[in-house]
Amino acid sequence: MPSDEMLVAFIDGELDAAKTAEIEKLINADEATAERFEFLSRSDLPYVEAFAPLLKAAPDAKLQAMLGAIPATTPRKFSTSGVSRRGFLAAAAACLIAGIAVDRGLIELNHRLEKPDEGAEWRAVVAQYLGLYTADTLSAPAGDRAAQAAQLEQVGSKLGISLTPETVALSGADFRRAQVLEYDGKPLAQIAYLDPEDGPMALCIISSQTGPAEPDMERRHGMNVVYWSSAGHAFMLIGHSTADRMKTMADGVRAKLAA
Repeated sequence: MPSDEMLVAFIDGELDAAKTAEIEKLINADEATAERFEFLSRSDLPYVEAFAPLLKAAPDAKLQAMLGAIPATTPRKFSTSGVSRRGFLAAAAACLIAGIAVDRGLIELNHRLEKPDEGAEWRAVVAQYLGLYTADTLSAPAGDRAAQAAQLEQVGSKLGISLTPETVALSGADFRRAQVLEYDGKPLAQIAYLDPEDGPMALCIISSQTGPAEPDMERRHGMNVVYWSSAGHAFMLIGHSTADRMKTMADGVRAKLAA
């Protein structure tokens, strides 16, 4: 059955010819769709007028001041023909479901403006990717030191960072491979390890201009993540080991990379 939003768009004549014909066919063939269509069609209330007092009471000046603090981005094109009933219904429903929590939303928005977590997205992608790894994924031998050094030199050159077998060595975990992936148009280094007890582990590096940041921890896809950044790069160490062990290994590799 079509969504209420789709049926309201049909009622308001906002759908193209093909979609209109599809909805008409469903109304004629499906009893539930027909009943919902009839219910929505009976409502011809002045929605904008009904919500006007609520919108007027919103702290618009405060919100506009906060939004003005957001750095400018490339303008996007929006319709200037006014707000459709479908769009207004969707916005009104969202407000009602959220309990009209305007002040709470402003507090959360202000927090995000003051302290944006720009690295969260790439860490989420890496965690999802590594979550697919098993011990068999990394069962191939890593080669001798010369082979490892060659891999690391190639990967490091893509990110402008010096990587050697010694600087990326993790106590208790075996180096398996180094490769270059891509995230958001930027090279992303993945150095994969196999821990005999806890399975796959990875040290990942990406160029970043957010500036230095001390190590912090989080959980993603059932794995522990330690992340930090230097003047030009963001780092994350992710694996199934305990939080304490991950923190210890991250401190070690961070110190060697900074030396």
